[in-house]
Amino acid sequence: MTAKPLEVPDPAVRRFARTVVSVDVVESVRLMELDEVDFVSRLRQFVADVEAQLPDLGGRLVKSTGDGLLLEFEAAPPAIQCAFAMHRAATATNPGRPAEQHMFLRVGAHVGDIFVDRHDIHGRCVNLAARLREEAGPGEIVVSADIRDRLAVGLDAEIEDLGERHLKHIVGAVRTYRVGPMGERPAIRESEVLADRMPVIAVLPLSVLGGQPGTAFVGDIVADDVIAALSMSAQWKVISRLSSAAFRGRAHRAADLQQRLNATYVLSGTCHLAGSKLRVMVELADVRTETVVWSGSVAAHRDSLTDPDGEIAPTIAGHVSRAIFAHELGRTRAKPMPTLESYTLLYSAIALMHRLSPADFERSRVMLQHLIERHPHAPVPKVWMGKWHVMKVSQGWGDDVAGERRLAQAWVRRALEDQPDHALGLAIDGLIAGYLAKDLDTSEARYDAAIASNPNESLAWLFSSALLAYRERGGAAAEAALRAQSLSPLDPLKYYYDSFATHALVAAGRYGEAVTMGQLSLRGNCTHSPTFRTLAIAQVLNGQVDDARLTVRRLLAIEPQSSVALFRQRYPGGGSQDAARYASALQEAGLPEHSS
Repeated sequence: MTAKPLEVPDPAVRRFARTVVSVDVVESVRLMELDEVDFVSRLRQFVADVEAQLPDLGGRLVKSTGDGLLLEFEAAPPAIQCAFAMHRAATATNPGRPAEQHMFLRVGAHVGDIFVDRHDIHGRCVNLAARLREEAGPGEIVVSADIRDRLAVGLDAEIEDLGERHLKHIVGAVRTYRVGPMGERPAIRESEVLADRMPVIAVLPLSVLGGQPGTAFVGDIVADDVIAALSMSAQWKVISRLSSAAFRGRAHRAADLQQRLNATYVLSGTCHLAGSKLRVMVELADVRTETVVWSGSVAAHRDSLTDPDGEIAPTIAGHVSRAIFAHELGRTRAKPMPTLESYTLLYSAIALMHRLSPADFERSRVMLQHLIERHPHAPVPKVWMGKWHVMKVSQGWGDDVAGERRLAQAWVRRALEDQPDHALGLAIDGLIAGYLAKDLDTSEARYDAAIASNPNESLAWLFSSALLAYRERGGAAAEAALRAQSLSPLDPLKYYYDSFATHALVAAGRYGEAVTMGQLSLRGNCTHSPTFRTLAIAQVLNGQVDDARLTVRRLLAIEPQSSVALFRQRYPGGGSQDAARYASALQEAGLPEHSS
């Protein structure tokens, strides 16, 4: 649906949450001096072209500064689409002119609260967008973590993590990212084992109509419950909600869903809220033929959203299963979180945890602790708290590995007491057993149990790929990593999936692919130290020793205590031939034998 143009409140100053885009022309003074008339003419035409696009993107031109623009948007994805279009429009004026007269832009963007009056916008958000612009090179776009969290890698943009930067007059370090248009993405080759595709179902977050403040995640809750119900069957694959949620609020075509999610069926619809009444209207479409297979509606009380015996998801899942395979799925009682507000807090905590900034990492722990206290019988925040302690060790932020292991186990065991067949809880328990306790037999049993409980739990497949690599079963490890990626192809934590895939490819002896995958992972998050180690190993084994030495230097910059001895001590596959080869590769790459 086309967004309406933004209207500026008049005359009072008001506060809004907006995406701010700051643009300037690189070396505008020099271009003006070379040919004033030509440059002004080109700039005016460029501004007119931008203004013509803004209404359809939910954007507004706040002002033109003579050699730049300040814009505001209702949402981040269309703001970035506009930034791409502005770069194309600027470079389109260059053909036929000498190189010294070529015009390039640099763009910065941030999302947050702004103050709006009749003539301008104000606030820290505006200042930060301008400072981010100054970090961009010619033809580049640099954005904040808040923008990055609103973009889907593989759908909206290619994203490269630039790490933390100290910006002029901005207090504290700011995590920055460079974004660019979509290009081809490397992936693990698909083997014949997975060639006979099962049906793949994508459940999109439902649009919410007539909702009050705080009800934005109602559509996500319904989608999550339907995903949980459909995932109880091993006869198809269900795309992870974190990937399908990338299509929230976006116009989409069947071809997009088939290409980006590899979906064969998509379930979409709307939630209508009127006081305490809720009506969910959905349709199931075959994206290959672009035909509707089934449509229907379910009416319920709003409280049914947090009722374990609610009928919405099981009813929809039953209709979907009959429409596809003519048999009914069993109903599920799984409920990740019991309130709408908690969904927002949980997703924010997970995102902050995986940014791997020490400050954000600690904030995520506090948020998870708050959720546990608020919902003592909900398993999900406890599971993620267990994962938090694992990541603390993997990043080298915790010297007491045994202590972190005990804490991680305690949280996950508490979650499994609440729900013994919780697939994610079983998967994290297997990760703790394998990575921290080096108990590979228990780890394998937990992953098997997780996949038996939910064959579509992508993290269970992902973690099992590492276990298979530890046991020198490289081919199977690569297959498991591929399965995980296919179950969540647009996951916001894609760098994490790519990191595990890098390890699996090394174990499979596919070193060139491992190098490519490791570099892709680091583009998504340049502070994930395990990826640096795995990439350095892959580079040495692929004959790229000089590149490996650069990788090790980057590793030591973020984890100074890293050493070959520490790798030997912590690698769960210790004693294997692979472990010895990997340690030798790290030595050749210049990693110190012992911490300094």
